[in-house]
Formats: sequence, C-alpha cells, structure tokens
Amino acid sequence: MTTTDEFVPPTGWSCNPLRELCASIQAGPVRRAEDQGRTWADGGAPLVLPRDLQGQRILTEEATAVPAISPDRARTLVKYELAEGDILLTRTGTVGRCALVTGEHAGWLFHPNLVRLRLPEARRVSATYLIAYLSATTAQDWVTARTAGSVIPSLSLRTLGELPVLVPPTEEQKSIGATLAALDAKIQAHTEIARVTRDYRSLLADALMTGVLPTEP
Repeated sequence: MTTTDEFVPPTGWSCNPLRELCASIQAGPVRRAEDQGRTWADGGAPLVLPRDLQGQRILTEEATAVPAISPDRARTLVKYELAEGDILLTRTGTVGRCALVTGEHAGWLFHPNLVRLRLPEARRVSATYLIAYLSATTAQDWVTARTAGSVIPSLSLRTLGELPVLVPPTEEQKSIGATLAALDAKIQAHTEIARVTRDYRSLLADALMTGVLPTEP
C-alpha cells in the first residue's frame, strides 16, 4: 500500500479525513519572554517539548530540565491542558513524530510546535489505533510529501486535518492498536536496556583505565 488514494479498504472499513475523527486539532500556546528560563522545579505548569515525543510515548527529563509556565499564566491556558487519551504530533521541524498522552502527563501544557489531537466522547476511532495509524508508513509518507522542499518543514493544522485515515471496525481497531502498542513497549524496554548498558560500560571503562577498579589476574 503506497497511498490511501490507490487502496481499496476492506469491507467494513472506511476512509475519513482526520478532522472528521477529532473533536479538536489544537496547536500549543505561544511562549512569551517571561516563560523562558522557568523549569518545573521552579513551580508552574510543565511543558511537553517536541524532543519528548519518542517511540509513540512522551519521555520527559527530570524536573530541572522540564520547562514550565508560571502559575498565573497557566491559569489562562486551561484549554491547552493535556488529557489522557490525547495525541501529540510535531508540526514543525521533524514533522510527524507522535505520542499518546497518558495519565502521567495529564494537566501538562504543550509546545507551540506540537499539535494536540483530541477525540470526541462518541469516538469512531480509538486513541491506540489512531496513534498506530499516524506512526505507520502510509501516514508518515503523506505528511512528508506535504512538507518536502521547505527550508523548515512545517505542517498547517488545515493540511493535517485533511490526512486520510483508514478506519476498521471497532474490534479490529482494538486488535491492531494492542498489537502495535505491545511492540512499542518492547522497543522502549530494549532501548532503555541499551542506554543503561552504555552508561555502565562508560563507568566501567573509566574505573578500569584509572586503576580504581583493578582487573582480575
């Protein structure tokens, strides 16, 4: 399958523009000068950055490295708060990376270079299926084709809303979403193991090469 225009959906499936499946497609609030320099450790509402979207998950750093919005201004930005089940997607720079919002980041705000997709209560597509679809080759190629050639790749909300989404019946959505989410979890686990192993190797090398840790005879 190369494009949804050339693909005939199976019986029971439909093809809908993304805007018809979402209750809202919202870009993050503009950051002001007074927002610069504040971190979550200083208090306020923490902010999800584009770099935090990794492997269909939000992976943030420790509180001192997480930017934040002052409590006073955050109270005026309630409509930008994240909720469990929302989906974030990068719209500028490395366009197309996406992540599912879990309870861990509910109530956080998000960077203006991110887009929040919020599904309606009476949803036709599940969040787990939609995040799987958005991260798949078909959707990623569609996004790339519409940002190629720009000095700084960028995707408008209007264009994003036109993204064609193949929607299978509910039970198939659950099966597809669960299968790919399980694989994403395995990938994340192996990525973390590799990271910890690299850190351990670096510490061990330093200890061995400075004589702090003697080698066995």
